[in-house]
Amino acid sequence: MTERMGRGAVAWRTVCWHYFFLLWSWTHAQTRYSIPEELKQGSVVGNIAKDLGLDLTDIFERKLRVAAEAGKQYFTVDSGKGELVVNDRIDREALCGQSASCVLPLQVVTENPLQLHRIEVEIRDINDNSPVFLTKQHVLKIAESTVAGVRFPLDTAHDPDVGSNSVKSYTLSKSECFSLKMKVLPGGLQAPELVLEKMLDREKQSVHELLVTAYDGGNPVKTGEMNIIVTVLDTNDNVPIFTKPVYNLTIPENTVSGVVLVKVEATDPDEGANGQVEYAFAQHTPESLLSLFSVNPDTGEISLAGQLDYELSAVYDLRVMAKDKGVPEMEGHCRVQVIVIDINDNAPEIILTSTPNPVREDAPKGTVVALVNARDLDSGDNGKVVLKLPVGSPFSLKPSFSNNYALVTSGSLDRESFPFYNIEITARDSGSPPLSSKKTIPVSVSDVNDNPPVFSQSSYNVYLKENGLPGSILYSVSASDLDFGENAKVSYSILESKVQDVSVSSYVYINSENGSIYSMHSFDYEKLKVFQIVVQAKDQGSPSLSSNTTVHVFILDQNDNAPAVIYPSSAGLGSLSLQRMPRSAKAGHLVTKVTAVDADSGHNAWISYKVAEATDVSLFGVNQYTGEVRTKRAVAEQDDSSQRLLIEIRDDGEPVQSATVTVSILMEDGLHEPILDIRHKAAESGGKTGRLALYLILSLASVSVLSLVTFLILAVKCVRNSRGSASCCVRRSDCDDYKNPNRNLQIQLNTDGPIKYVEVLGGDMMSQSQSFRSCMSPMSEYSDFTLIKPSSTSDFKEVISVLDASLPDSTWTFESQQVST
Repeated sequence: MTERMGRGAVAWRTVCWHYFFLLWSWTHAQTRYSIPEELKQGSVVGNIAKDLGLDLTDIFERKLRVAAEAGKQYFTVDSGKGELVVNDRIDREALCGQSASCVLPLQVVTENPLQLHRIEVEIRDINDNSPVFLTKQHVLKIAESTVAGVRFPLDTAHDPDVGSNSVKSYTLSKSECFSLKMKVLPGGLQAPELVLEKMLDREKQSVHELLVTAYDGGNPVKTGEMNIIVTVLDTNDNVPIFTKPVYNLTIPENTVSGVVLVKVEATDPDEGANGQVEYAFAQHTPESLLSLFSVNPDTGEISLAGQLDYELSAVYDLRVMAKDKGVPEMEGHCRVQVIVIDINDNAPEIILTSTPNPVREDAPKGTVVALVNARDLDSGDNGKVVLKLPVGSPFSLKPSFSNNYALVTSGSLDRESFPFYNIEITARDSGSPPLSSKKTIPVSVSDVNDNPPVFSQSSYNVYLKENGLPGSILYSVSASDLDFGENAKVSYSILESKVQDVSVSSYVYINSENGSIYSMHSFDYEKLKVFQIVVQAKDQGSPSLSSNTTVHVFILDQNDNAPAVIYPSSAGLGSLSLQRMPRSAKAGHLVTKVTAVDADSGHNAWISYKVAEATDVSLFGVNQYTGEVRTKRAVAEQDDSSQRLLIEIRDDGEPVQSATVTVSILMEDGLHEPILDIRHKAAESGGKTGRLALYLILSLASVSVLSLVTFLILAVKCVRNSRGSASCCVRRSDCDDYKNPNRNLQIQLNTDGPIKYVEVLGGDMMSQSQSFRSCMSPMSEYSDFTLIKPSSTSDFKEVISVLDASLPDSTWTFESQQVST
């Protein structure tokens, strides 16, 4: 403060900070400084950082800057000291003219958070201007007949300073004939007048030289002088007199050039040339007035010669004189005061105070985007400005002070929908008719990580043939992210899970950049038929977002296993099996049954049997589907006792896999056929036939009822699932009968595309009382099956539970069939 007073600046401030809850605030109270004009460049006005409650570090971090509303930058901030200093010469008279008060408004802007402070600097007047007369010499011609007491108006001195530094008094050099009086004009102004104290005598003194001195009220006092030359004339003793001493008129500023504004009129009672009056503007009328107004010398009509502008001047003061043609010439004077009415001829202007920064899409309501200022050069209602934004805009304008506004967010933003806004602000004044202008402010929305990656499918089904090469690609998943930049960069990973108690990462790995999934080793359908991979897509945002998808990998069977002979158990591939049979055997006698299984599934596991080589091809044959070796005819006497059969077992795969077994048959006399013994025993038990028939009827009835109930249940389920992907119907297809290789039930489903068939394996090794039918629907679009019901109720329930667990959305239809030898 000592330094400020030492430079002649007196600062006062009223500090009252008002903070808003959001990121922006402005001060309702103002900081005000007072300095004299004409300070040297670099003079300190005040410590603005201290007065605004800011540290020196805030000047850099918050980018403190000063913007002048007047346009020219008279002040700047010393960033090292936080002081407001003079940047350019300040001339109060050039800035404010004759206005009693001269205040320069400043806007101080700080960022992070964005704040706007209003500062006013009062420019005090100093006595740096002397009073100046429009002319250094004023000539008066006064007739000697002029009576004492007549007053002659003189030019007033002009001092650009105001207040006590303006013109305060006038003095006249010593004279016996003249004195100086002051005339009070409207508005409190004073004008000097030369008063004739006694009649002049041309013969004694034809010329009088006087000196008028004007004094201002400054300290020290400054003066201005004007010489008055009075020439004494002979006789034209009447001066022209105007009908009004003052003419007042009011005209709008848009008055067309050439219009007659007023007609002044003066009369002279003299006759002849002494009574003829001519009109003119007073001597030394400024050129600026002569360019705007003109006077007809004969009629006294004053016309508009130029274009008025209320914003440049609202009042014009004209001095008109009427001069006769006598000798000497006599003249009278009057004043014409022209008041200009403001017209709404200036459109409002929108000024961007701060450059808008990108706004985050998650910015809360009320976040400041930019600061704007509206101004209109007109006055009154013509200068009142209202700003508006388009309807539906997610922004609004919040007024602060002196036509300053903050552009703030008023709704939620979504960069993915609108990454950029061109905010059109309309400024409209209150004139009639109103004028308006528009300004477009570009605002970009910065991205926030608010969108997780989204996979192209909710789940993926991958069908992979077994025995593939390790490192081969299984599938490529893809995910997209609606965000931008790092927030949209997606990386892929496989979440930890177990496949047969082994980490899934032991089976596959994924390329983190493109989502391609690769196999770690070759897959074996017989060991692993299906497994799942949970893939996670994660973006690079902070915090990162992620989403998961499931990849179902179905291993497709390849015909990579040859059939394996199970029975005769002692028979290996290409081995010899010895069987005995009586020579009395008839045609159709069951010699043995060859049973083989194939580790593959589906068509690859369908097995057929045929005789490749035989000692006598006419004696023995093998059932293509069951592997039963039977006699084709009765054994003849000439047939060899030792017969050899080479049976080939082939699957239905591609390429075909096969195995062979050699059956050696020894025909002996004295062996009995098991069938004959059975028939003999059946004949002995003829008494029990009726009871057995009853049991058979009851069993058949039970099976029928059970089938009917099952059918009804399936029918109801079909109705409920009629809109699903699976259809429900009973369709008999071409079926192949198989004998069951072991007691444990096995169900094999084909998963190569839409399911076409199912296999049910079970039963005793040599049992001929049960048969399961595996059927393939000719319509691959539907999952329709027809299965033969096992004879055992427990086996039937086991089949049902396995099928429901494997294909929960499919419907099964069963048929009952009893197969006997």
